[in-house]
Amino acid sequence: MDKGTNKKVAMGSGHLYFREFEDAVKAMTVAEMITAVCIEENRMGYIKNGAKVEYKPTFTTEKDDLGYRVKEVLTEEEAKFTTGLFTWNGNTLKTLTPTARVSEEGKYRIVKIGGVNNDDQKNYVIIFHHEDKEEGDCWLIIVGRNTAGFTLTYAKDSATVIDAEFSCKPQDEEGTLIKFVEEIDISVTPEV
Repeated sequence: MDKGTNKKVAMGSGHLYFREFEDAVKAMTVAEMITAVCIEENRMGYIKNGAKVEYKPTFTTEKDDLGYRVKEVLTEEEAKFTTGLFTWNGNTLKTLTPTARVSEEGKYRIVKIGGVNNDDQKNYVIIFHHEDKEEGDCWLIIVGRNTAGFTLTYAKDSATVIDAEFSCKPQDEEGTLIKFVEEIDISVTPEV
């Protein structure tokens, strides 16, 4: 396992968990959040085609006419987390759709989608957990909601995978969009 200084090789996919980002979750430490959110009942679904987090800064650059003085200022930033959900149900659609309403009638689960007045305004903490027994686990923690909608494609030769895209929102007073948490070995090996 990484002792805090070695570079890691991350290979493979991971697990995806979610929970509504409410005050109790906001007050948790990172370790508390991982323990409370990364449980089976919060599994969003199993993933197909991996997961991706993207951070994109936007700079404004000003310089004098001769190019002697240059100033770059970070003016905007955007972060997105995308993944494909291989396993899902109507309750998953509720998480992915701010206007969805779920009800059950006997053996049927009914999901109604649409109507801007039905926007629930909910944000979720989304945790992607990549397991690595050799080099240590890592977690990506974001807060947001699915902003890409979804497409359900039923084809005879492949599973229906929902591609979700979460726009990251600030999760603390510092404006943090992404937390990358990696497991490190803090034990010190004495030098011989």
